[in-house]
Amino acid sequence: MTLKITPLNAAHRAMGAKMVDFGGWDMPVNYGSQIDEHHQVRNDAGMFDVCHMRVVDMKGDGVRTFLKYLLANNADKITLPGKALYSAMLRPDGGVIDDLIIYFMTEQWFRIVVNAGTADKDIAWMKQQAATYAPNLTITSRDDLAMVAVQGPNARAKVWQVLPQAQAATEGLQNFQAADCGEYYIARTGYTGEDGFEVMLPKENVEAFWYALNKAGVKPIGLGARDTLRLEAGMNLYGQDMDESKHPLESGMGWTVDLKSERDFIGKAALLAAPAANKLVGLVLLDRGVLRGHQQVHCAQGIGEITSGSFSPTLEQSIALARVPSGVQIGDQVQVSIRDKMLAAKVVKYPFARNGKSCL
Repeated sequence: MTLKITPLNAAHRAMGAKMVDFGGWDMPVNYGSQIDEHHQVRNDAGMFDVCHMRVVDMKGDGVRTFLKYLLANNADKITLPGKALYSAMLRPDGGVIDDLIIYFMTEQWFRIVVNAGTADKDIAWMKQQAATYAPNLTITSRDDLAMVAVQGPNARAKVWQVLPQAQAATEGLQNFQAADCGEYYIARTGYTGEDGFEVMLPKENVEAFWYALNKAGVKPIGLGARDTLRLEAGMNLYGQDMDESKHPLESGMGWTVDLKSERDFIGKAALLAAPAANKLVGLVLLDRGVLRGHQQVHCAQGIGEITSGSFSPTLEQSIALARVPSGVQIGDQVQVSIRDKMLAAKVVKYPFARNGKSCL
C-alpha cells in the first residue's frame, strides 16, 4: 500500500525524522529522543505536522440548524466569529463516529476540523444527513489547506516572531477562539495541554512556514511525544478512548453532550434510553511497570480495560485512561493485569498534567 504524505514529508526527512505508517499516512514518530521532544513542548515550544487532519467548510442557509441536529454539542453556544466548539458526531445508536472542532465563521459558514483516519467516513456521513435535512448546504473538503500546531508556553510568542502581522489579531484570543489573518486562520487550540496555536494556511506555503518556525527556535515534534502529551492532558484519542462501539458518556465526553436543550440530535434518544454502565477514569500505577492499552483493570465492581496508557515524562510514573464500571470512585485502588502479574493502581481524576505542571 502506498502511504499518503503531507506537504511537509520532505522537511521531516531532511530533519532526520523516523517515519512510520500512521493510519495510512507516512508520518514522523520522533526526530531523536521522544522524551526530549515531550519536555520541549512542556517547557518551551514545539511544532507538529497536522496536515493530515481534514478541514471541512459547511456553507449555506440553515447551516447552524443542521449542525444542531448533526452534533451532540449545541452549535448555539458559538455566536462570535472565530469561536470554536468541541463536539462528537454520533450514530443513531449513540456510538461516536468522530470527535471534531467546529468554528463559527458567519451564519452561512461554519468550519469543521475532523480526524485524519475518519475524514472520508465523516464527510460521507455529513453529506448523507444533509441530503435529507439540509439539501441546499455545500460541504467542501479544503484539500488546499495545510495545518501546523505550535504548542508550549513560548509557542504564541514564536508564532508572532514568524508572523508579526498576525499578532494584533491573535494576541487577545481566548482558548477555543480563532482569528482570520488573511491567508492564515489561527486558532488558540491544541492537543497537548499547553498554550499555543493551530495554524491553517495554504498548502503551498506550509514548508516555508515550518522552516521559519524552526529558525525561530521551535523544534519539530513527532507522534510519540504527541501521544504522551495528550494523554497527560487527559485528551481522548479516536479509535482508542472512543469509537463507534461506545457512546460518549462512557468515554469521558459527557461535557461535550448537550442533553439539556430541547433540540433533537442524532443519537440523543439512545443516550437518554441507556444510562452509561461504564465511565472513563485516570489511573496512576503504584507498582513498577508500564500501563498499556487493552490491559484488564480489576475493580471491586467488575472488570474494566485501559484504553490509553504510557509512561508520563512529566510525572515520571505510568498513567492511563481506563473504561471501568460506573460505580468506581476517585481514590479507589484497583489491580491491573500486566504480564500475568496483578499490579496496584490508584483511580485519579484526569488531566494528569497541564501547563507544565502535575494536576494530581
